[in-house]
Amino acid sequence: MTDIPTSGLVSPKALAEALGSPGLVIIDIRAAAEGGRQAFEAGHIPGAVHSDYAADGWRAKVGNAPGMLPPLDHLAELTGRLGITPPSKVVIVPAGLTASDLAAATRVYWTLKLIGHGQQAILDGGFKGWQTQPGLPIETGPAKPTQASPYPVVVQQELRSTADATLVASRSKLATLVDARSASYYEGKEKAAEAARPGHIPGAVSRDYAAAFDPATGRFKPFGDLTALFGSVPTGPAVSYCNTGHTASLNWFVMSELLGRDEVSLYDGSMTDWTQDPERPVASGGA
Repeated sequence: MTDIPTSGLVSPKALAEALGSPGLVIIDIRAAAEGGRQAFEAGHIPGAVHSDYAADGWRAKVGNAPGMLPPLDHLAELTGRLGITPPSKVVIVPAGLTASDLAAATRVYWTLKLIGHGQQAILDGGFKGWQTQPGLPIETGPAKPTQASPYPVVVQQELRSTADATLVASRSKLATLVDARSASYYEGKEKAAEAARPGHIPGAVSRDYAAAFDPATGRFKPFGDLTALFGSVPTGPAVSYCNTGHTASLNWFVMSELLGRDEVSLYDGSMTDWTQDPERPVASGGA
């Protein structure tokens, strides 16, 4: 039985060798778009529990912004229901089909880290990656989570940027704002339905989150490619944002957890929250 990483990524082989370890909690987060609970019950990693990323409320609508951090008591109950306690080693399993479902895993990872959990990793390649490795076991049927008490949340506030903090960062240039959306959103040619205005936060640099994903494997691109993609982002603090704090979590994960940058935060409200206040500035056009 092997020890698994407690941050970043874990390989299918390492997870397979750790199956059955005390304190290991495997969370399969496939939502309805990836088949949800039905797909989970048709086949999942042995011992995994299911938590629908969308339906279980890993994100919450606040005002007109649909992707905000949920109330802390909700997250405490949710993580406890999944059997997560402070000593748990958590492995998050996305479907492994698209950059967006990988971003669901990075958002769950960020959320767990934000509430003070210190040991979580994402299965590299997701469930697709597990399935394509010969000889790895697959279990069927419903999950049987070992429920725990509500998680004792200790918020790591430095991981989260609010609208006010992001405004200060934009004006002061003491942090680099990194826009995770495609160029058409960044340039203001299209916008999310909930956003009041198109465009980007002034001073932000554009780094489309999909560029970090390899659709052929369902995995992150190699370390060298990620270094090249984010290497020109200035050193120092960075704030990752998108439309709803979903895709931006993938850029946050790459910068913070894979490339090891310090002081990287996620603005969970992102453009749908930012544009609700007409006093907050919005820019358009290219970088």
